[in-house]
Amino acid sequence: MLFNFIKILHVISAAILFGLGLTTASYMWWVNIKGNIKEIAAATHLVVVADWIFTGVSGLLQPITGAAMIYLAGYSWSQFWIWAGLLGYIIAGICWLPVVYLQIKLGEIASIAAQNNTKLPLKYYRYYRYWFLLGWPAFISLIFVFYLMVMRPTVI
Repeated sequence: MLFNFIKILHVISAAILFGLGLTTASYMWWVNIKGNIKEIAAATHLVVVADWIFTGVSGLLQPITGAAMIYLAGYSWSQFWIWAGLLGYIIAGICWLPVVYLQIKLGEIASIAAQNNTKLPLKYYRYYRYWFLLGWPAFISLIFVFYLMVMRPTVI
């Protein structure tokens, strides 16, 4: 019963982590395509809040619930799928931390431009490019982690 409760938490937090990441990234992308600086500023601030509250909490729950399930199920920590899954999760986390920093900076820059009724500076577009590029390895690594958690392969 405890294992199933932890598994439900793990699956829900994984869905939130992946789903919200994809949703906020899509939202940021679309609002930037539209080019309305006031909308970009507002959207970026909302994305930062959502990332800290939902993605951050889910990101913290994942290793805790994962480790608990490994222990309760009696899996060996030396299994390939566990180490590969941890590596994928770490890659996503390494990408996510600068992404949140960049989102904060993007929001600040867009807010200043909106308040001053000016165009977005080149710095904004450089940060946005970094944000966009960092999202891809995070996204791909989480797909890989999902595969590993479902399939639990001994080798790939």
